[in-house]
Amino acid sequence: MIAQRLGLAAMRNSSRLRSSPPEQGQQILVKQRLDRPVSPNLGIYKMEQTWFGASAWTRITGCALSGAAYVYFTAYLASPLLGFHIESAALASGFAALPFVVKGAIKFALAFPFTFHFINGIKHLVYDLGIGFAKKQITRGEIALWVSSILGGGYLAFGL
Repeated sequence: MIAQRLGLAAMRNSSRLRSSPPEQGQQILVKQRLDRPVSPNLGIYKMEQTWFGASAWTRITGCALSGAAYVYFTAYLASPLLGFHIESAALASGFAALPFVVKGAIKFALAFPFTFHFINGIKHLVYDLGIGFAKKQITRGEIALWVSSILGGGYLAFGL
């Protein structure tokens, strides 16, 4: 019964659109599109979950690490043809000449994404087992992830 009413209402609306001039039908469609929500409706997301979520940062750190590796290894392969000196001895002597603060910043810039990606990968493997989906556990896990990543990156960079 309801399907018949819907069908009749659709036929009435389509006949109204056919009898009206094309400009009026276009205006009706434009008005209907303006009333529709954006899909997905972005207002339903919490800012801290979408902007600072560990899942997004895992993808970002993974892309950054693999991109840096591709750039370095491509440069390493092309360096003899281009006349660059990217061999290990040249890199080690160049790195040794840098100030301590710059060395630490470079090492931490490489160590933090590595530790973050590694620890968050373990966290996702735990999630695959179905463990840790309560809201408090997720919040504590996020805090533990960031703290352990910063400490792990500091340990790898400075050996503290």
